[in-house]
Amino acid sequence: MYIYMYKDGHVERLIEAEFVPPPTHPKIGVSSKDIIIIPESNVSARLFLPKPTHPNQKLPLLVYFHGGAFCVSSPFTPKYSNYFNALVAKDNVIAVSVNYRKAPKHPIPTAYEDSWAKQALNLDGKAVLDRLWPFLCPANPDNNDPRVNPVSTDGPSLVGLGCSRVLVCVAEKDVLRDRGWRYYEALGRNGWMGVVEIMVTDGEGHGFHLNDLDCEKAKGLITRLAAFYNRDMTSNS
Repeated sequence: MYIYMYKDGHVERLIEAEFVPPPTHPKIGVSSKDIIIIPESNVSARLFLPKPTHPNQKLPLLVYFHGGAFCVSSPFTPKYSNYFNALVAKDNVIAVSVNYRKAPKHPIPTAYEDSWAKQALNLDGKAVLDRLWPFLCPANPDNNDPRVNPVSTDGPSLVGLGCSRVLVCVAEKDVLRDRGWRYYEALGRNGWMGVVEIMVTDGEGHGFHLNDLDCEKAKGLITRLAAFYNRDMTSNS
């Protein structure tokens, strides 16, 4: 569903390979540009900036790691560019969408390392994950790897999680929803001293918020995110 890999090593990505230049939308007050984060490996990102309303205003920073099962897509596709134009305009945040390197040429943990340095189709989802992870991470083919399952018994303790608030968002029909719920529950009982919240979107599947920006549930998610991002922000007057 995602990718062909030929015997000679050639890779053909079947979805979300289109590139669009950084869009600028004066009407909604969002500008964007592409930047290089790590010149040695050409790791890049797309930066989205809201229109400033005050010269000394402090804004939340959203660092985003796009979907695509670690092997397809990028911040430069129409889907993600359109989503961040809508989100930044509504939420009044600075967004940095990271273009990490992709498997199979760059297997896991490359995507994590690239992201730290700076599930697109919902068909037979559990089976797809079981088959896909060994392709993405041949060094550790068990999809219980803590990098894809943060509550794995082999993972680090969550007690020292370096933030004070977490919002976990899951969709009712998303094949990965159970892991989202387990992460939420683990944060609430493991001794971490922060506050964790969960938002459940009924009747929707994986990636719904990217596929139809005009639907009320996608708009509702953006509104909830805006409240979360801006909760501790104050404006200087």
